[in-house]
Amino acid sequence: MFSVFILTYNEELDIAACIESAMLSDDIIVVDSCSSDRTVEIANRYPVRVFEHPFESHGRQRTWMLESIMPKYEWVYILEADERMTPELFAECEQATQNPDYIGYYVAERVMFMNRWIRHSTQYPRYQLRLFRHGKVWFSDYGHTEREVCNGATSFLKETYPHYTCSKGLSRWIEKHNRYSTDEAIETLHQIEQGDVKWRDLFFGKSEVEKRRALKDLSLRLPARPLVRFFYMYFLLGGCLDGRAGMAWCTLQAFYEYLILLKAWEMKHMPVPSLETKVSVAQTSTQVDVV
Repeated sequence: MFSVFILTYNEELDIAACIESAMLSDDIIVVDSCSSDRTVEIANRYPVRVFEHPFESHGRQRTWMLESIMPKYEWVYILEADERMTPELFAECEQATQNPDYIGYYVAERVMFMNRWIRHSTQYPRYQLRLFRHGKVWFSDYGHTEREVCNGATSFLKETYPHYTCSKGLSRWIEKHNRYSTDEAIETLHQIEQGDVKWRDLFFGKSEVEKRRALKDLSLRLPARPLVRFFYMYFLLGGCLDGRAGMAWCTLQAFYEYLILLKAWEMKHMPVPSLETKVSVAQTSTQVDVV
């Protein structure tokens, strides 16, 4: 058996189905980022433990969770509210925890969008570290998301999990990616100024994870990134085979890339005015109104 952590924020539409999919475990822990909707109320209807902690970043939230909440079991699985645990995946996870050679396992997601599995344009199989031995894995921030730091060898599971990326509607997706694009713009400027491209990992990486990360570092330096990303996803990866949903998905991802570029340009060329500047502008405006 293993414990399941579920990360939430305003997930009243998804939390019940997510918890129910994970109830093969008898230790489910909901870590909520101080939701303003009924997420916590709904979660408390189930035999789970619920904790609340203000959200700072994805990496810090996971670090706080792993340091502050003691799971019942040695192995833990991280599940997000718009994802589901399947019986087949649960069974493979149970089996994997018996292998002493590894401290963690990557699991591939199946992106579900417009009632369809977007298999081609999502770089499937795209892996995330989800199952690991407690105390052997930590997380740091990277862009809008996080990257794991592993103290030991890792491997990959064959079973996958569905990820309902637009389960709360397109407006919520756009609002969320508007926030994400700010963090990605910051990371873009940082990587261009201080990072580099790991060419060896790009061509000879030991795993899909190493190759994908090297490809992302390269993509940050490409001209016309939104157009390049659309062409890569829709034509090279085969997004055209995903039908109408694939076309919509590739277009949204190109839009997201363009938003990152615009914000990166704004951060570099139009810095946010200081508090003194804002006060001066406000005083000038008041004086003009009085006159």
